[in-house]
Amino acid sequence: MTSAHAVDAVRAAEESAAADLPEGLATLVGRASAALARVVGGQLRDVAGSVYGARLVLLVGSGTNGGDALHAGALLARRGAAVTALLAAGRAHGPGLVALRAAGGRVLEDGAGARGRAAVAGADVVVDGLLGVGGRPGLAGDAAALAGAAARARARVVAVDVPSGVDVTTGAVPPPAEPGGASAVRADVTVTFGTAKPCLLLPPASALAGRVVVAPIGLAEDDLGDPVVERLGAAELAARWPRPHGESDKYSRGVLGVVAGGATYTGAAVLSTGAAVRAGAGMVRYLGPVPPTDLVRARWPEVVPGPGRVQAWLLGPGVDPDDEGQGEHVREALAQDVPCVVDAGALPALVTALDEGERGTGSTLVVPHAGELVRFLGLLGHECDREDVVARPLELAQRAADLSGVVVLLKGSTTLVVAPGTDGSRLPVRAQADGTPWLATAGSGDVLAGVVGALAALGLAARDAGSLGAAVHGLAAHAASGGGPLHAEAVLHALPEVVTALLEDVPRA
Repeated sequence: MTSAHAVDAVRAAEESAAADLPEGLATLVGRASAALARVVGGQLRDVAGSVYGARLVLLVGSGTNGGDALHAGALLARRGAAVTALLAAGRAHGPGLVALRAAGGRVLEDGAGARGRAAVAGADVVVDGLLGVGGRPGLAGDAAALAGAAARARARVVAVDVPSGVDVTTGAVPPPAEPGGASAVRADVTVTFGTAKPCLLLPPASALAGRVVVAPIGLAEDDLGDPVVERLGAAELAARWPRPHGESDKYSRGVLGVVAGGATYTGAAVLSTGAAVRAGAGMVRYLGPVPPTDLVRARWPEVVPGPGRVQAWLLGPGVDPDDEGQGEHVREALAQDVPCVVDAGALPALVTALDEGERGTGSTLVVPHAGELVRFLGLLGHECDREDVVARPLELAQRAADLSGVVVLLKGSTTLVVAPGTDGSRLPVRAQADGTPWLATAGSGDVLAGVVGALAALGLAARDAGSLGAAVHGLAAHAASGGGPLHAEAVLHALPEVVTALLEDVPRA
């Protein structure tokens, strides 16, 4: 699992670690700069063939991140790299400047001037040390100009701790303030110290971080406390995935009821029920009108049409909110005391049920994409548009969870699973980025809904069902894609092999 901790927790852990070291914070800076130098050295060898003679440019702000960049540059200058530091604020970390100059590095105080821009254009690797975790979101002035120059250059970009300009806590990225500049640095690699920072796992900032390397510097886990964001890896997925045992039957393995599709969107019924079957539900019941029912029975003969007892409901994929017949099925399901996974066309009925006290006692997980989250928030009394969700996905997913009191899975290239806050506290946000851009195709959301519904029927809590479902759905897309186009049914068919591989790689303890 990759965990990210809040800035305040990281600072407290650094202070605690420094208090036990003879040279205090200087030792932590030394560890961080050495780790940064190792990664940057690898990038120089990859781009230029060796560290010796390679061209390294440091974008240096006035804070500690700039100091880390300067000390790392000094280490690489001693190995023969041609290192130039461009100062964005006219000043920088004093000991770092001394170290770089002593090692033969060059310092340009007018970093964004013509000589600085030329140095960036000719660099093999650029190190971003403009802002650290204490910086305000967005870049301006010389920092924005240097970030823009780095974006236009051919050089590899390595960010120190976080890409400068992103909102470290929420992952938001503000728009550029000036023509020709950049609001944030786009890195190929980010070297972060002690623990990941939230923005490295949260969209849209995570797309600017590139490959994330977490470099240990001696921070104690107890001092860091609980993470605020986490990403499940293969071991966590396998450990949480429900497995049958010798006494299992189709009822104990989880019965999922599905209200999906209608006269218009028949495919949603076929895809969501099929995904639930192939994700391992013990039984799937389907409720719907004759056309989609006939298609489901023809494609998935094991699916049982008609009502009956269930352990969880999947409601809404492909359901027209004006379809009164399907709407009645949705309302009846929401009133039951079982978990409900609510998608698309069932969201308005959920809001009504919550407002009128007609939602049963089971847990609720909603699975909107950005546009559906806008509509859901509007029904909850908060107006926004799709661009707001794309720019600030965590903030608005949390707003929806808090206003509704349900768990929110916001679909995207990085899928967020957010539980409502309680008494000022909140479970860590799950941020899964296991898919492929080829997954942006019609019907893929119906497959995801079926997987999540199956896991809810198998007894997983809403937060786990959402995050495991999103991860395995993404892994199945990779398996089905092979690096090229795919369609939703291909993802569905890849589900068993992906789950099997996970369980074989991490056997039950």
